[in-house]
Amino acid sequence: MSKTDIIAGLDIGSAQVACVIGRRDPQTSQIEILSGARSACLGGLKGGVVININETARAITRICEEAEDAAKEMVKDVSIAVRGNHLQTFNNHGALNIARTDKEITADDVDKAIESAQAVHLSADREIIHTIPQGFTLDRQQGVPNPVGMEGSLLEVDVHIVTASRSHLSNIFKAINMAGFSVTEPIYGLLAAGEVVVTQEERDLGCILIDIGGQTTDVAVYFDGSVHFTEKLPIGADAITRDLAYGLRTSLSQAQQIKENYGVALSSLLEQNEGEVNFTAMDGRTFRKVNRRLLIDIIEPRVEEIFTLISEKLQDSGYADRVVPGGAVLSGGGSLLKGIEQASEKILQLSSRVGLPQGVVGKSEIVGHPSFATAVGLLAFPYRGDGQWASPASAARRRARSGGSVVQRVREWVEETF
Repeated sequence: MSKTDIIAGLDIGSAQVACVIGRRDPQTSQIEILSGARSACLGGLKGGVVININETARAITRICEEAEDAAKEMVKDVSIAVRGNHLQTFNNHGALNIARTDKEITADDVDKAIESAQAVHLSADREIIHTIPQGFTLDRQQGVPNPVGMEGSLLEVDVHIVTASRSHLSNIFKAINMAGFSVTEPIYGLLAAGEVVVTQEERDLGCILIDIGGQTTDVAVYFDGSVHFTEKLPIGADAITRDLAYGLRTSLSQAQQIKENYGVALSSLLEQNEGEVNFTAMDGRTFRKVNRRLLIDIIEPRVEEIFTLISEKLQDSGYADRVVPGGAVLSGGGSLLKGIEQASEKILQLSSRVGLPQGVVGKSEIVGHPSFATAVGLLAFPYRGDGQWASPASAARRRARSGGSVVQRVREWVEETF
């Protein structure tokens, strides 16, 4: 198999970096995961935004080299997952009148309708990185999945648009370039995770994807086969760790271990006598004990806060009823907390499950781990390099009209600026 089949995804998370290397079969498009690595980058990233380029570059180099060694493959280009409050999302509408005598809708017509939906005012420092069609309307007939080949006079499209800060993107690109790699495309991490953890049936019927990261929690509402709402919350699983560190007077690393080994999201899941947990105090030498129920008394309120905020955002979106059939799909490192599914069901009043990457094969410690879902999703993302979702039209034609890909335009801006 040729080297061109080797693909890599780099997840720039809230405060960690994860790299997954895979191989795509050119005949079947089947993706095999060869290796993966992840590590915290507390000094370089904050909420998915680069705050120290050198530190972030070192973390990227370390993680990518670890993944390369495990895969016994070298990579040069990586797709990246971006996050952070600099991302903004909204829905928009576009339309195209077909004035030709031949009223048959072409792929070029679809492109032009989508481009009309992109005609929104953006500040000079913002860039559209995704335009995702939600559905087409042809001569007022809604629910047309693919209008190409049909006849009509008015083609309309509803889209979900994701924009990012050019300056934040350039900082990520610079860190990756310093690490010795090139960026193929920036992809919204939430959508990348959804690509592999949300099933097609859940997309069609309606569900909510909840990606619980370290410092942020992202949610996406799917129905009628597409994403209709995305939102970011400035709180994640690290808040639970900080609560434990403060309540137990111990270090963050010790609190993280306690959370992973003994934490439970709901007190109702504990048996009557769960015993005590041994740990070291802040000085790293003094040994202490704590009843496990006290741990849950610290964890449970924060878990309730996270899901209550999600519930409020869902109600505000107006789509609460649309997600009932498929329920909630949980992803990200925060979904590893024991009892998180039950907590989600209790507070959101929705059936809930932890989403693991599907449609890929490979090492179970990667494919079966929610923390790698976004990086794995990057390898399966239906993206064509110009800020738009996969569509019947030609990516080359779209790039020619738009003046280059998102990355190309951002790189030009970086070169002009620096």
